[in-house]
Amino acid sequence: MKLLKYGKTILKILFVIFIIMNSIALFHAYKFTHYNNSKKEKTKSPEKLTSLDKAQIVFFGVNNPKPRNTKFPSQKYQTLKLQSNKEIECWLITTPNSKGTVVLFHGYGGEKSLMIEKSDEFIKLGYSTMLVDFMGSGNSEGNQTTIGYKEAEEVRTTYEYLRLTGEKNIYMFGTSMGAVAIMKCIHDNEIKPKAIILECPFGSMYETVYARFKRVNAPTFPMAGMLLFWGGLENGFWGFSHNPREYAKSITCPTLLLYGEKDKSVSRKEIDEIYTNLKGSKKLNIYKETGHENYLIKNKMEWVKDISYFLK
Repeated sequence: MKLLKYGKTILKILFVIFIIMNSIALFHAYKFTHYNNSKKEKTKSPEKLTSLDKAQIVFFGVNNPKPRNTKFPSQKYQTLKLQSNKEIECWLITTPNSKGTVVLFHGYGGEKSLMIEKSDEFIKLGYSTMLVDFMGSGNSEGNQTTIGYKEAEEVRTTYEYLRLTGEKNIYMFGTSMGAVAIMKCIHDNEIKPKAIILECPFGSMYETVYARFKRVNAPTFPMAGMLLFWGGLENGFWGFSHNPREYAKSITCPTLLLYGEKDKSVSRKEIDEIYTNLKGSKKLNIYKETGHENYLIKNKMEWVKDISYFLK
């Protein structure tokens, strides 16, 4: 009888722990996929956090203010409002005698003004550019992000807009989440850009969540899976199916894949698997001493050279 009683007590304790862990995962998943209107500073990257900061994140989640456009193009530009799954705002910069239009998509927690410096380099090479705010970011509608899943529809919207204007040479550039959204869009909609440039896309949604837990020294199992489950449920999709390495198998256009050797958010294994699965002509360039960051900070000359050579 005592053994049975102890067994029931243990089961009750395990059940309570299970409920607590799922509640934490549900809370963190919402904070991770929904921006707020707080004026407080965004939570720093894990490498810059103290042990106390990391502990606070476990209990209170990250502070995730809505990304706002902080600067504007130096060139003359047109502001576009396009209706997609959400209304999104874009800046279109037209270059005389353009070789084509490069559409630039930002990463998680970013917005289109962060793409201005890269847009400038494409303009110098003779291309028009379109800078896009994904839903929830900048001046686009809402406060939600799905880490590239629903954003893929917004990639299709910009592609169709340019195609209807008569643009035949449509190129796409995406960094991190932006790269993933491009890949999913091609997989889902069979759009046919002239070529694409992808910076540090993750291999699967589970792996990027796993890496996030690992970077703050939080238990990866089972919390990464729980967060992904609840995050998908809260945002209307199955997170475990969000796999860019599988999307790569549908990509037949020329692709330049860029990666930082010191990236702690995306592993070299993920990049190699994506590269292997790409079906068209492809090139992989690795930047040494570089993490999951803006490649122009440490590698501007090399980046410009790689982009120029690829587009030729």
